[in-house]
Amino acid sequence: MTDHPITVMVVDDHPMWRDGVSRDLTAAGFDVVATADGVRTAGDRAAATQPIVVLMDMTLLDGNGAQATAAVLGVSAHSHVLVLSASSEREDVLEAVKAGASGYLVKSASAAELVDAVQATAQGQPVFTPGLAGLVLGEYRRMSAEPATDGAPVPTITDRETEVLRLVAKGLTSRQIGTRLSVSHRTVENHVQSTLRKLQLANRVELARYAIEKGLD
Repeated sequence: MTDHPITVMVVDDHPMWRDGVSRDLTAAGFDVVATADGVRTAGDRAAATQPIVVLMDMTLLDGNGAQATAAVLGVSAHSHVLVLSASSEREDVLEAVKAGASGYLVKSASAAELVDAVQATAQGQPVFTPGLAGLVLGEYRRMSAEPATDGAPVPTITDRETEVLRLVAKGLTSRQIGTRLSVSHRTVENHVQSTLRKLQLANRVELARYAIEKGLD
């Protein structure tokens, strides 16, 4: 992988699954720095280890993955949370994303898909099991159809920026977006940076979350 392997914490209430995933990630070159089985332990261990990626189950001993995601990000702001859950229910996916999760995989994902997803998550890319991004986008599109009540001005972004934003929300890299739109990846990055400035967002994960919240697909 690299001279400095990606640090990972695995949060799951099933010891056999937790240990098995930890072994697979270690074998793939990741540094599993902690494991946890609940909301409280996840927060405590994230504070102590500051992992780059947190692999998060949705069902935990003392709560759920959304609560644990919020707890982890509250003490380790630079961590990226990737949910790995048996559930693909709409409510679970939405709750995880709202809490700050960067992506959501179901446990039917292969070991190779998991490795790729953890690597992408560490780089700040949103990762979703095929179909789940569309599910989330569809739900937020329905919600965003309701008129705004806070009177806040809506930032103006161009049609091309909107197009790039839509593909960012689907988890595509700049090179993949460039290929899709027949432009260079540098042009894509320029659009991304321009949109980040306009929306006052920090990174691609926040940008993807914005697109999901606005129902862009």
